[in-house]
Amino acid sequence: QVQLVESGGGSVQPGGSLTLSCKFSGGDFRAFTMAWYRRRPGQGRELVAAITTRERTLYTDPVKGRFTISRDNPERTTTLQMTNLKPEDTAVYVCNAELDLRETWGQGIQVTVSS
Repeated sequence: QVQLVESGGGSVQPGGSLTLSCKFSGGDFRAFTMAWYRRRPGQGRELVAAITTRERTLYTDPVKGRFTISRDNPERTTTLQMTNLKPEDTAVYVCNAELDLRETWGQGIQVTVSS
């Protein structure tokens, strides 16, 4: 059974940086597309970034040029590097693993951007 554990969240001032990590267990990590979603206050869940098994990446427009998603297959970890953070990036960030349309979700981790 696939399990995902996020780490690295916290509070930062606008313009600051944070790196989120998602540790994968319980399956063949290399076979999964990995993604980060977020839930902003009062809003629904939105895709932030994704990385395929061939390391193709995609990003939602508001984070392009500021966020970078990567994966480390031997460590079975997906990382989201976030720079130039803005107050509107405040959200619960959730790790997602997808294979053949079957999805597994992490518990989520809070990121707060505030002065």
